[in-house]
Amino acid sequence: MSDPIPFEALYELTQPTALELSPDGDLVAVTIDEFDAEEDERLSSVLVGPTDGRREPHRLTRASGASSPTWSPDGSKLAVLAARDEDIALRTSRDVADERDRDDEPKRQVWIYDLDLGGDPRQVTDFEEGVREVAWSPCGERIVVSARDPTDEQREYLERKRDGGPIEVERLQHKADGVGWLDDVTTYLFVVDLDSGETTRLDDAYGAGAREPLMGLQPAWSPDGNRIAFTSSRVDRPDDSYALDVCTIAPDGSEFTRITDGDVTPYDPSWNPSGDRLAFVVRDPDNGYRPHEVYVAEPEPGAYESVSASLDRTVSGYRGLRWLDDDRIVGCIGDEGLTRPVVFDANEDAPERAFSVQGRDRELALFDCRGGTVAAGLSDSQDGVDLYVAREDALYAGADGNTTDEDTDLTQVTAFNDDLLNDLDTPRSHRITYPNGEGDEVEAIAYLPDDFDPDDPDPRGLILSIHGGPMSYDAPSFTFPIACWTSRGYLVVKPNYRGSTSYGRDFCETLRGRWGTDETVDQAAAVETLIERGWVDPERTFSTGFSYGGISTGFLITQTDLFTAAAAEHGTYNVRSLLGTHDLHVGMENNFGLPWENPETFDAASSLTDVGNVDTPLLVTAGEEDWRCPPTQSEQLYVSVKKQGVPARLVTYQNESHAVTDPDRAIHRLEELTGWFERFDPEVEE
Repeated sequence: MSDPIPFEALYELTQPTALELSPDGDLVAVTIDEFDAEEDERLSSVLVGPTDGRREPHRLTRASGASSPTWSPDGSKLAVLAARDEDIALRTSRDVADERDRDDEPKRQVWIYDLDLGGDPRQVTDFEEGVREVAWSPCGERIVVSARDPTDEQREYLERKRDGGPIEVERLQHKADGVGWLDDVTTYLFVVDLDSGETTRLDDAYGAGAREPLMGLQPAWSPDGNRIAFTSSRVDRPDDSYALDVCTIAPDGSEFTRITDGDVTPYDPSWNPSGDRLAFVVRDPDNGYRPHEVYVAEPEPGAYESVSASLDRTVSGYRGLRWLDDDRIVGCIGDEGLTRPVVFDANEDAPERAFSVQGRDRELALFDCRGGTVAAGLSDSQDGVDLYVAREDALYAGADGNTTDEDTDLTQVTAFNDDLLNDLDTPRSHRITYPNGEGDEVEAIAYLPDDFDPDDPDPRGLILSIHGGPMSYDAPSFTFPIACWTSRGYLVVKPNYRGSTSYGRDFCETLRGRWGTDETVDQAAAVETLIERGWVDPERTFSTGFSYGGISTGFLITQTDLFTAAAAEHGTYNVRSLLGTHDLHVGMENNFGLPWENPETFDAASSLTDVGNVDTPLLVTAGEEDWRCPPTQSEQLYVSVKKQGVPARLVTYQNESHAVTDPDRAIHRLEELTGWFERFDPEVEE
């Protein structure tokens, strides 16, 4: 076996995070994350390249933090959101009376790159609180953006808060993870004329509600330029509901129309080419375990219905919906531990699974389809994530599952990490199914070290790695921590336990209001199955997981003695004390009711209730500014275990929210997890 992958290799990794095809499908913009070891920063950049594979994409942006690339209708320009030094021309043309303190950190604004003429980008917005979203008008002469617009009184409060003053809140939804403490400043849509700079606020197009801080308004301009679709909460108590509406408005702020009736949570609205229908993804505002569906609406109130309910699979709006023509929509679903495209019929519920060339052994991390071109970011456990392109007919090729990349002219156009990964021992992924002891078959993804033979195994140490959500799923893909662990000889197994999506509503909804029940049975059964197969040494079993994976680890160590050691990361363990300290109070009520009404339900969903059973050495991690799973939850678990004399360790990452994004801290986290397992691994010499 080769040397283990050094944790510092993270600094050499390139991670593509988003892609956007030009309208004619000839160019692709790719957003990537990179890591600066010297400055200890995660850097986001935008690359642009041709889709014919004649060269790799080139770097378009030089300033870090560039994101959300959006093509102009003719494909000649690219709008990018970036926080960078201001454009001198814009600054000198501003009215002196509007001059603000230039010592402030720059906010995200819209910068436009002219790909025909080249040269530096042009800054076209100057909002004091920055810009969050952008969409082009079909004529290419205007854009619509979403931006916060404080009143004079609100501006004074924001300045006092920035100077260390008290945080003052009257909102029920008073915080959001990654955003921080919320306030009463309203986000509006603004139409910006690109030549004159004239900006028009659309007063009836505003954001509100518990979901808006994380989802935004998601504006989409109609093909004829006469309407802008967006999402907004219009219920009586928006902070106490996940309900949103699809709305439309004219670019001058007139003709506000509410398309839906406050009974769904829609996102990613998209117009068909004729502009007479809208497609959007819908989740149930009261039941997050129900599969998300594609809805199609007439641009008039009340006329909307699902065209995907028969699938019984969750649709991913975060990968976007694209109209192929006036009657066909392409989007992605979670389908038995895999993300895959589906073509939806806008006239009836008759979806078709597509893009079979993807296979079952690599994940669709990114996807777009436009101008007769398909672009896919495919994640392979050994080769990392790279971008592939093909003709649109590749969506329908390989229905028998036997088509190869060459058969459909699936062309690889990037090699982001070849120089790094070609010299490292990355794992092979292996799908397994196993009985959970309760009459169900469960699927998991096992990651195997390069020198491990499943047909002639020598028992190894095992890391049970549990996905979050729980409404999520694992698919065969490349992740840096797993590669580090398998390079050190460990097997890694990631079960798609009951409660996971991609296997249908019944499979997922069984966990609603019943945390710490079916899922822990399935997770423990994965470990026991691999022990029975002779793959795993029963004295070398470890459990970890992030978010709901941390929650599950808390349940597992209170319910079993299966593990040699465990690490619970950024989880919650006392659900009754969670209300009011995190940003998902609506989701909690949908799951469990309210603690003063259903105290027994809350106690049953809290691993801390049975913490007296723990004798497994436990590492607990938390983010200091985690408003999803607050650090006080981790402290309660840590102190409760430590007080019993069980080996325990608490690591809290300063200035981090629910995710650990700073590269030095990300490396430290991986060192901590690995070090904790090795500390109790009988095969590892001290």
